[in-house]
Amino acid sequence: MNATLILENGAIFEGESIGSTEDVVCEMVFNTSMVGYQEILTDPSYAGQGVVMTYPLIGNYGTNDEDDESVHPWADALIIRHLAPRGSNFRCTSTLNDYLIRHGITGIQDIDTRALTRILRIQGVMNGVITCREDYDREELIERMHAYRVSGTVERVTCPKVQHMAGSGPRIAMYDFGAKRNMAKRLVECGCDLTIYPAHTPADEVLAAGYDGIMLSNGPGDPADCVEIIAEVRKLYESGLPIFAVCLGHQLMALATGAKSHKMAFGHRGANHPVKDLRRGRCYITSQNHGYVIEKESIDPAVAEISHINVNDGSLEGLRYLQRPVFTVQFHPEASPGPVDTDYLFGEFLDVVRAAKEGGTRHA
Repeated sequence: MNATLILENGAIFEGESIGSTEDVVCEMVFNTSMVGYQEILTDPSYAGQGVVMTYPLIGNYGTNDEDDESVHPWADALIIRHLAPRGSNFRCTSTLNDYLIRHGITGIQDIDTRALTRILRIQGVMNGVITCREDYDREELIERMHAYRVSGTVERVTCPKVQHMAGSGPRIAMYDFGAKRNMAKRLVECGCDLTIYPAHTPADEVLAAGYDGIMLSNGPGDPADCVEIIAEVRKLYESGLPIFAVCLGHQLMALATGAKSHKMAFGHRGANHPVKDLRRGRCYITSQNHGYVIEKESIDPAVAEISHINVNDGSLEGLRYLQRPVFTVQFHPEASPGPVDTDYLFGEFLDVVRAAKEGGTRHA
């Protein structure tokens, strides 16, 4: 079946339908990863977005029942150059196309993804629509695109109730703003006794439970929209408990301490972004998925210092807070792009937690 992708700027791409045949309107973003399409589709940070894969061959190793990062996919659409008709891997349990159909994800293939990516890089991410209808009303679809906005996503993706994952080490509370399964898995592998809380859990409830440290997870959307959550994050900061935050959690902590954020032209999405740790003087390959960034100029030097920067564009990638045992990064250390280059951040977090338990004053 034929499919058409129309961008908010009026550009049209004709291709072949994959997955669901339902119309979908979403924000179009691109990801530079060569593999990991199943993890990308199930990353809650893609809620409300259609993902353009820049690598031309997608689906060649199929899908399986183990690599989902959430209970179901969150990306609204998948846009690719060529879909492998079958998966060749001993772990494969279904093709990518069957996976898209099963989960109701609309997609399109056989389009010039290089040209599409250039549009998004030069003009910035924008809304788009994929339709399989031949009699579509172009003006009506463009009107729908102009009206669309990614909003309310944290409420959509957070866990509905408190969850517990037993461990013999420090008791850690994690706020789920759209956490990937691998984040919880990595903390438990480090020995943590982990309790996962919904995004809007009052800080007083978590603090009253006597945890040794707090993790703020990744998640989707504009951090400035999370006004109520930011107020609770400020309470967590003031508590003096050790806190480690990534991605959206990093942004929320910065906003809670007076910094500002803005939307990037096309964001950072992929498993190959170079980030420099200024304290270590080393560069690491990181996995990233964000469209907003904290403004370096808005950081109060009395509150925090910049710990990591993006080597490609110089944007802020990490903060270490000077008055509290808190540190945050914009990238995903649990995603293993290196594959374990940034695992040291979990070790540093647990070192700070143990020092705090022993009565020390060690900061991040």
